[in-house]
Formats: sequence, C-alpha cells, structure tokens
Amino acid sequence: MEIGNLFASIPGSLPEELFDEILTGGAFKLERIVSKGHTSPEGFWYDQDKHEWVLLVKGAAMLQIDGIDEPVKLLPGMHINIPAHLKHRVAWTKEDEETIWLAIFY
Repeated sequence: MEIGNLFASIPGSLPEELFDEILTGGAFKLERIVSKGHTSPEGFWYDQDKHEWVLLVKGAAMLQIDGIDEPVKLLPGMHINIPAHLKHRVAWTKEDEETIWLAIFY
C-alpha cells in the first residue's frame, strides 16, 4: 500500500513541466502533470498512440484540439477524453499558480 499527495513534491521553480508517473498496470498509465505558465512549443502537436483521459485538479488551462477553432478551457474538476491520434496541444496554463493535471493513458 502506498499513500501519496498530488500537491506534494512540487518544486518552487518549474522551468519545464513536471511529469510524474503515479501508477501503471497492464495497458494503462496514470500520470501527474504540473504546469505553471507552460504551453506546447509553437507548431508542436501531441499525436499519441493511446487514448488520454485528463482531469484538471487545480489551476486552469486551455487545450487546442485539431479541427476545433476555439481552445477548450479547463477549470478544476473538468475532464476531457482525448482519443488516440487526435492531435492536441496546450495553448495556455496559469502563470501565477500551478496547474495540476491527472492523465490516464489507456
């Protein structure tokens, strides 16, 4: 048995997004992602082989989804399921506080 805390072990300075693998098993992976003003590099799109379910726990973010004109705004408690190979990118995250995401890849 392991006990963890999603809000622990976050450095005071985040020059890059923080990715922590929390749990894996079979065909899935659970990951904590911490952003603070981070966005995807210009012209970069995620194009993943697995589906990704994302829950925004803290902060705020906007995702740009290929084929959708307006960015999708996520606030705490909101979640989105991104099918495999649906191109997407992080368009914006809050700069004055951490944005904490939980992502399940399956």
